[in-house]
Amino acid sequence: MSIDRPAGDRYPFRAIEAKWQRIWEDGKQFRATEDPARPKFYCLEMFPYPSGRIHMGHVRVYAIGDVLARYKWMRGYNVIHPMGWDAFGLPAENAAIDNGVHPAIWTYENIDYMRSQLKTMGLSYDWDREVTTCDPAYYRWEQLVFVKMLERGLAYRKRSTVNWCPSCQTILANEQVEGGRCWRCDSEVTPRDIEGWFFKITAYAEELLAWCDRLTGWPERVITMQKNWIGRSEGAAFDLPVAGRPELRIRVFTTRPDTAFGMTYAVLAPEHPLVDQLVTMPAERAEVERFRAEVLRQSEIERLAEDRPKRGLRLSAKVVNPFNGAEIPLFIADYVLMTYGTGAIMAVPGEDQRDWDFAKRHDLQIIETVKRPEGWTGEAYTGDGVKINSGFLDGLTIAEAKRQAIDWLVAQGLGEATINYRLRDWGISRQRYWGAPIPVLYCERCGMVAEKEENLPVVLPRDVQISGKGGAPLASAPSFVNAPCPRCGGRARRDTDTMDTFVESSWYFLRYCSPRHETGMFDRAAAEYWMPVDQYIGGIEHAVLHLLYARFYTKVLRDLALVKVDEPFMALLSQGMVIKDGAKMSKSKGNVVDPDDLIRTLGADTARLFSLFAAPPEKDLDWNDRGVEGGARFLNRIWRFAVGHADVLRAAARRCETPSTDAGRQFRRTIHETIQRVTGDIERDFHFNTAIAAVMELVNALHAFEAASADAMPATERAALLREAVEAVLLLLGPFCPHVTEELWQRLGHTESVFKQRWPEADGTALAREEVTVVVQVDGKIRSRLSVDVNASDADVERLALADDKVKPWVGSRRIDKVVVVPRRLVNVVTRA
Repeated sequence: MSIDRPAGDRYPFRAIEAKWQRIWEDGKQFRATEDPARPKFYCLEMFPYPSGRIHMGHVRVYAIGDVLARYKWMRGYNVIHPMGWDAFGLPAENAAIDNGVHPAIWTYENIDYMRSQLKTMGLSYDWDREVTTCDPAYYRWEQLVFVKMLERGLAYRKRSTVNWCPSCQTILANEQVEGGRCWRCDSEVTPRDIEGWFFKITAYAEELLAWCDRLTGWPERVITMQKNWIGRSEGAAFDLPVAGRPELRIRVFTTRPDTAFGMTYAVLAPEHPLVDQLVTMPAERAEVERFRAEVLRQSEIERLAEDRPKRGLRLSAKVVNPFNGAEIPLFIADYVLMTYGTGAIMAVPGEDQRDWDFAKRHDLQIIETVKRPEGWTGEAYTGDGVKINSGFLDGLTIAEAKRQAIDWLVAQGLGEATINYRLRDWGISRQRYWGAPIPVLYCERCGMVAEKEENLPVVLPRDVQISGKGGAPLASAPSFVNAPCPRCGGRARRDTDTMDTFVESSWYFLRYCSPRHETGMFDRAAAEYWMPVDQYIGGIEHAVLHLLYARFYTKVLRDLALVKVDEPFMALLSQGMVIKDGAKMSKSKGNVVDPDDLIRTLGADTARLFSLFAAPPEKDLDWNDRGVEGGARFLNRIWRFAVGHADVLRAAARRCETPSTDAGRQFRRTIHETIQRVTGDIERDFHFNTAIAAVMELVNALHAFEAASADAMPATERAALLREAVEAVLLLLGPFCPHVTEELWQRLGHTESVFKQRWPEADGTALAREEVTVVVQVDGKIRSRLSVDVNASDADVERLALADDKVKPWVGSRRIDKVVVVPRRLVNVVTRA
């Protein structure tokens, strides 16, 4: 029997994609419900900020999540795959200022548009679980947690230094300060101390660090970034007396107390509160203020950068090195920050390269306190060795000297052993409008009082004028500010700060478990079933803050007896960026590809296919128009074959387990090798690109087999093999390109969704080989390849290799030293003249 090659039409993606999106939505195909009888899989991509339109970065990350969700459904898992909106934030407030649109209107209009965009991608979200963080029904629960944290001392208020724009009369985030100036009005930014709210994340520093080693499903570089951000250091804290002013002492922290005899100067952060007490003369004070203003123009990253000169200002005050009684210079410098340690350091240029560079720049003494290796010609030495020039520590190893130096400090009453963390408490106060109000009031009689639980949520008022100037916008709304005291009923004023939007994103994954639950943050039984998230997916830019805050918040909720899990995310995939013309896609660079245009012209399946095929998910994706078009051609090729052969395929048996010809057996082996490869590529490291490549190879093999086998085997056997191959293609490609595969699956006569089928399993019988290809090397170079019986002995394989006509010339009259046979893979002939 002969099957004519069909011409076929192009895949009508617009009609087919709209059809299946409607069927999935009407049938609630992706609705998730708890089912203790089935293993669960919680698949989650980081939810988006509703900026107005999705971009190709969104397409990529959501396509990755969709592949995993659909694959896990087909593997028999009970999958939850939700979506929502990180809806508070400064851009909405800026839109209100620039365009006169209320943030709520701007946000919800954007959500509606972006939701429709996501639906055109055919993503398998359970839209019944959608959450929006600016909804009072959502943020009321984080207000309640704030109150609980306040009761336990985990939320507190203190003064801190912020960026202040005197023109706009408002506080600026670090990212709003550009070159030391306000991003909006270009006025020079100045430091200002204000009261603000903090979460005591430092109380969980040790646990956050310890759990890093248990997160085996996280990328190593993300774990390293988290550990570095927490920054645990063991060392000593001790005081440096100010020379001539014994009432003033500067506390320093060091991880190397053994080097204290080499301390030749000390450094304070420019913003250190002691600076104002040390500097009393007007001329010096003016110099200090100028230096502080210059430092303020630098970001923290710039101040700590290894590759830039360290700038400092020498003060007239000196401090005393308590180890040897020497008076040493005191500086303020840009590379010391109040946010790390004590905001003051002892400087040991002999054993610290940063201190060495600074000492050379300022012509300061350098004392070596560790004996250098013979032939050492470097600068600062950070290796091991024996102590020298160190008084009572001389002759000790570094480890011994550290312990003895600390013992001496304790005995002298000058200091103690200390564990220090780089991590600082989480400042959550924002002097902005578009955020969750902080549920605290200030009563004339009772002082600071938390709002009662029954009065929550404290709802964000709509009648607020947003100008971007004059401090917290809520302060200008009397109807919000003036409220009765929850304790005495007297006159009180509400706190006018709002919470950092990282608070909302620190627990949204829990709300997804029961988004309509009205008597608590979430239903505990649902959370216990679904949590933790099995696979979390998002950009590397969130490797520290969002992930760290979410881990902290989960632990707080655990300690409040709201959840049982210790960690929110068991596995993490940090996908790369989408690059075009050598740069990350952005409007400012003019290199943006609009997903709407791509979906409109080539279809959602093509957009998904390219974003998954062009690079492994953890790598940057380099956009290529030809690659996108190639994806469309591939889908059309599958479409034409399946539609053109639909009648024969529907009538055929679903598989041919015992082909009667070598060609049939080889083709069936190819089918099942592809199943094995694709399954392995998805399961191991999410190598979607190689999985898709394997399916493409199978499609090539399908066309080749169809063309070559017309008269070579029984027609029913041939048709069954073709059907087995086409169905394997549709099942394997389904998670990547769901619309075309659903349609073709239906056209093959199936009545149930392709995603309600079991994921195919490779047939071991089909994979079995009678022959294998063995590579033959002579002196390490490939000279031939042999097909040999799979059960051939090593001696038989050696004999066949030496008798091969391609091998003989390379052996010739040379003496054979040995022949190494690696069964079923390799023969290596080693010769000598």
